[in-house]
Amino acid sequence: MTATKITPQQLQPINLLVILGATASGKTNLAVSAARLLQGEIISADSRQVYRGMDIGSGKDIQEYADIPYHMIDIVNPGDDFDVFAFQQRFVPIFNAIHERQHLPILCGGTGMYLDTILRNERMVAAPPNPALRAELAPLSDEELQHYLMQLEPDQHNRTNLDQRERTLRAIEIAQAKQHSDTSPLIPALQPLIFGLRWPRAVLRHRITQRLQERLQQGLIEEVEQLHRQGVSWKQLEFYGLEYRFIAQHLQQQLTRNDMLQKLGSAIHQFAKRQDTWFRRMERKGCNIHWLDGDQQPLQQLIAKVEKYANKRTSSPS
Repeated sequence: MTATKITPQQLQPINLLVILGATASGKTNLAVSAARLLQGEIISADSRQVYRGMDIGSGKDIQEYADIPYHMIDIVNPGDDFDVFAFQQRFVPIFNAIHERQHLPILCGGTGMYLDTILRNERMVAAPPNPALRAELAPLSDEELQHYLMQLEPDQHNRTNLDQRERTLRAIEIAQAKQHSDTSPLIPALQPLIFGLRWPRAVLRHRITQRLQERLQQGLIEEVEQLHRQGVSWKQLEFYGLEYRFIAQHLQQQLTRNDMLQKLGSAIHQFAKRQDTWFRRMERKGCNIHWLDGDQQPLQQLIAKVEKYANKRTSSPS
């Protein structure tokens, strides 16, 4: 593979590289390798890596970054509020600062909502609870609420907004707030180049199982115990995802170790399938994802595609 480095200036108008994929697909390793060749800085798109102390279970793998700058990791304490809106708000100044350093932002992760909120390039709005609106909507049936929401916002990216009454009410609050908000793009002239890392299903299953075993050996159960001793409630731990949920249940003696391992392994495999479903939905909605085969030198595939963009720009008439 060529070791020639490509500058962000050579890639213009591309101003964001995205690397996405299911859990255990090797996204971080690929992003770090790409960052070295593209003068990049990595922005994590992982909903759990933002929390301090949740290291093994969230797969931070900080040692992989070495000298590559990274962002959106270890920025809030467990128990603090952090959601898609907070991610979007923090992303923009980080993105701008990376460009000011004449580096390339590389958004890397598998949390579909975080990726989607950037790639759709639409500003989310601050929408505090609206008691007056909720009182007005209270007499409506679930079906009438769903119809009202679809009138306000026909394109529902999150279909669960139509499945649960509380989510529907919250979506209506947000949709109404949007009508009185800034509708300019989140990032002017955003031009992403999106890569997806994929493996044959059987290989990915093996990688998931192997990684879970490695994390248990690294002290995953002890990490969950430590978080609880530091004041993170069992309820909060269950909220933070599969590893923390099932291990918390095991530590409360609700599951034996063997049951915990079986349920957790099965749940992670199902989660990977849901991630793939989300990425396919993104494609249907217009995201052009260039898929890389994980078992066929994905870095070479990625750089070959990037070089085409760089060569196209340098060869085009001024």
